[in-house]
Amino acid sequence: MKNKKRAIIIGSVCVALVAVIAGITIARSLNRVKQAVDDYAVSRTQEEEGDIHYIDDEAIALSGEMGTPGTLAEAAAVLAHVNAVRANAGLGSLAWSDSLAQAAMVRAVECESLFSHTRPNGSAWWTVNSAIMYGENLAWNYFDSSSVVSAWMASPTHAANILGNFRTIGVAAYVTSSGAWYWAQEFGY
Repeated sequence: MKNKKRAIIIGSVCVALVAVIAGITIARSLNRVKQAVDDYAVSRTQEEEGDIHYIDDEAIALSGEMGTPGTLAEAAAVLAHVNAVRANAGLGSLAWSDSLAQAAMVRAVECESLFSHTRPNGSAWWTVNSAIMYGENLAWNYFDSSSVVSAWMASPTHAANILGNFRTIGVAAYVTSSGAWYWAQEFGY
């Protein structure tokens, strides 16, 4: 009887220990999720345009098919949040650009393999469509428009793009098969 009670106590301690370790692992994972906005945003001036580069037409065409109803709604909601922030700062609204949204989807998908303002092929972020892309904000693992805009506004360089003198915007949210969210916000004139 004593051995049975001892086995039950040891088993209970082991289960509790596994639960504590799992909780610590989950907490650490959630903390890593919150480092989802990198330390800087990027922009370029119209004078820096140089040669115009485009990603291959097939990638642009596919970008329109990658959004789900939920991610498309969240991307559109980013526009409303951004324009509310701009209105509170006394700035005019940004207009939605389907072309920038397509470029944003390409960039969001690319961020799954390389979360950087450099594209996976080593070229600059704006080479998806250099004729229209002049600013970019990226983020990952923010699961709704409100949280991603709040994170961007908490970063001075990202906020500078949102509050900049851009006139157009395109946004995309891409969810990987593992459930990670990647965001790209592209700005134009």
